[in-house]
Amino acid sequence: MTISRLFIANRGEIAVRIIRAARELGIHTIQAYSEGDADMLAVKLADEAICIGPAPSKDSYLDIAKVVAAAQQTKADAVHPGYGFLSESPAFARALAEAGIAYVGPSAETIERMGDKVAARQAAEAAGVPVVPGSKGRIGTVDEAAEVAKTVGYPVMIKAAAGGGGRGIRIAADEAELRKLAPQAQAEAQAAFGDGGLYLERAVQSPRHIEVQILGDGETAIHCYERECSLQRRRQKVWEEAGAACLDNETREALCASAVALAQAVNYRGAGTLEYLYDSARNEFYFIEMNTRIQVEHPVTEMITGVDLVQEMIKVCGGEKLSLTQADITRTGHAIEVRINAEDPLMQFMPWPGKVGAMTLPEGEGVRFDHFLYEGYQIPPFYDSLLGKLIVQAPTRTEAIAKLAAALEELSLEGLKTTAPLHKALAADPGVQAGDFHTQWLEPWLEAGNLTKATTGGAS
Repeated sequence: MTISRLFIANRGEIAVRIIRAARELGIHTIQAYSEGDADMLAVKLADEAICIGPAPSKDSYLDIAKVVAAAQQTKADAVHPGYGFLSESPAFARALAEAGIAYVGPSAETIERMGDKVAARQAAEAAGVPVVPGSKGRIGTVDEAAEVAKTVGYPVMIKAAAGGGGRGIRIAADEAELRKLAPQAQAEAQAAFGDGGLYLERAVQSPRHIEVQILGDGETAIHCYERECSLQRRRQKVWEEAGAACLDNETREALCASAVALAQAVNYRGAGTLEYLYDSARNEFYFIEMNTRIQVEHPVTEMITGVDLVQEMIKVCGGEKLSLTQADITRTGHAIEVRINAEDPLMQFMPWPGKVGAMTLPEGEGVRFDHFLYEGYQIPPFYDSLLGKLIVQAPTRTEAIAKLAAALEELSLEGLKTTAPLHKALAADPGVQAGDFHTQWLEPWLEAGNLTKATTGGAS
């Protein structure tokens, strides 16, 4: 099929990103928006726009019936879900298929299979991809969890079978903690995802979070190398890099090959990300989950490979085969992305949905700022706090950090409190500069007052 009218079922910076990618392909864009987003930049940039409901996301961006009806009303050929909201909903993909509208992403069956962490783990094992020792399927009772934990060994991670974003996860050091925390994780998973299913994994101590970007057309799959996303707060990524400096070439090749094997095993179509824990002490990696959508951090991969991942998704959705082979994918230099959120990092990351004043955005070779801002724009209080992503690329990691620090000094968004001070402090930190960190590194760093010291010249 030929995609001539693309419906964007998302908001914020990713909506702007999709509009621009589609425009370069000569595709007419239709932007969905809630009543709280009537004046957002994506609405102004799209060829047309349609309101899909009130500001609360449950009444607009998460309402499958309203989104599908709007896509039908505007005669869309295809819908791009972006990330978040309905981007990993098999029900949404099925509803679009029933309406005769293409979904820019994998099939509903693939989303369902790989979105369930237990099923994804089983698919990985079948494809020969290493996984963290854990339960073979969902855990039915706390007693069953305790028996599995005896085999796996403590500490264990109690994880939600569905969803993501760090929700429904607890770490138990012994059986007493397991019996206390498992019901909590189950309740949180049920509330967040409508699915209280759990499974267990051995807790890997001080792991690195490494992920591999893949592209597939349903028959062939390739990788676009790896990213490291170990700097996290409350299991939310704040700083991402491509590639992962902690990997040697042999490990990198094995990691990326495993991702391609799994993507091909499930006949993956579109852009996807396979996430791994890397045990640097043992030089071992373990598959943990797959995200069947575009990632927030996809720009760092684009910066080092030159591949437009969003355009590749759209072209594959239109029935084209991958336009690239594995031999076409080469890496150039190192890239870093930091998330600029409307939060005050010096006040426990309190949200700051203010009005954008004068803006000064960093520019130059190897500098990119993906955002949805303009002067006078009132940040709505109804959604997540991500304002934009500052991305830099340079020949080496050391040079990329220096370029990031310079770009952060240039970035100015008057009228807002943002997380830019956090990233300035991280860029200046010796541990970050040396690449000496892991997924549990950032929160103790913050608790030790390092951000306050960095922003006050050493005073506490």
